[in-house]
Amino acid sequence: MEMNSANVEAVVKQVLESMLDKKIPSQSAPAASQAIPKTAHVAMLTSLGHYDIKEFPIPEVGDGDILVKVEGCGICGTDAHEFKKDPFGLIPVALGHEGTGEIVKMGKNVKVDSAGKPLKVGDKVVTCMIFKDDPEIEMFDLNKKNVGGADVYGLLPDDDIHLNGWFSDYIFIREGSSVFNVSDLDLDSRILIEPCAVLVHAVERAKTTGILRFNSRVVVQGCGPIGLICIAVLRTLGVENIVAVDGNPQRLEFAKKMGADKSVNFMEYKGIEALSGAVKDAFGGHLADFAFQCTGSPAAHSNIYKFIRNGGGLCELGFFINGGDATINPHFDLCSKEINLVGSWVYTLRDYATTFDFLKRAQAIGLPMKELITHRFPLEEINEAHETNLAQKGLKIAIVNK
Repeated sequence: MEMNSANVEAVVKQVLESMLDKKIPSQSAPAASQAIPKTAHVAMLTSLGHYDIKEFPIPEVGDGDILVKVEGCGICGTDAHEFKKDPFGLIPVALGHEGTGEIVKMGKNVKVDSAGKPLKVGDKVVTCMIFKDDPEIEMFDLNKKNVGGADVYGLLPDDDIHLNGWFSDYIFIREGSSVFNVSDLDLDSRILIEPCAVLVHAVERAKTTGILRFNSRVVVQGCGPIGLICIAVLRTLGVENIVAVDGNPQRLEFAKKMGADKSVNFMEYKGIEALSGAVKDAFGGHLADFAFQCTGSPAAHSNIYKFIRNGGGLCELGFFINGGDATINPHFDLCSKEINLVGSWVYTLRDYATTFDFLKRAQAIGLPMKELITHRFPLEEINEAHETNLAQKGLKIAIVNK
């Protein structure tokens, strides 16, 4: 017994010494952080219709800050508006808010993400908002404000840090920002999180009317990325009777792949009466119980009321900027039909977290979410990427770093 105990002690001692001899990298100072360059490349929108690749020093990471190496970022309709018209007056500005990347350095006070999930160097992350001094913004408060009550990376005025948008190779996440660990999602899924959150929020707004149910007849007008994702969210919730309306045959075909039962090409009909008749026919002689207006076109908003039955519902989410006035008849379109109308604009933190599960569910039922990303450009070709987006040559255009 004594010999056996001695032998065991010797073996344990040898193993411990062997483990101590190995250099195990610290989470706060990993091997990856040793390769961080001194400067970062940022695609800065310097004038209307033109980006310049600028080089800026990477600042010191404070106790509550996170430095992220950018892997990719989608181009949003908001980026297109800023590229063409600068409606927010931000130029010069580092854009890109549909981004994701890997943590390469973080402050000692950063332990968990905004949902309480542990964070470490090497984790893949996305951001949602930068908190202002607003106590109404709470993670799981169902009545809290949407992202309109806070700032967002990629739509920040330029400052002395400059690493403010995801169209870059590094982004500097400041203390007080929201950040989510999404290491269990692949790159394409992570790039789609932000636009998908817009539709998760819209469907949640629609559900507040009490009309949207499993057997609802739902029309989705506009089959760009937003409308297509809207169809996918509805499909994951079990809604099957969906009619897609658009003027592009390729997008209408993709809408069916995303879960639409039927489609209507408005280019084939002259006048709103003929178009609404086609929508009614697609539903087997019925008008829609609920409609989602995703185009951002005032004329489309004016028309969509004609697709909806008496007592039906409408969610308007297409207008992310001022797109002009729409003309409706309050008596015929709203009052006499008793339409339940809700507006939707971006998302809340809770919707953002819900989106991660939506993407997993969409993949599980075979929806081709990743096929939404039709074009990928390197950072240095960001001007070409935006021109491709404006020409509507694909669906979702993304900047992907090597």
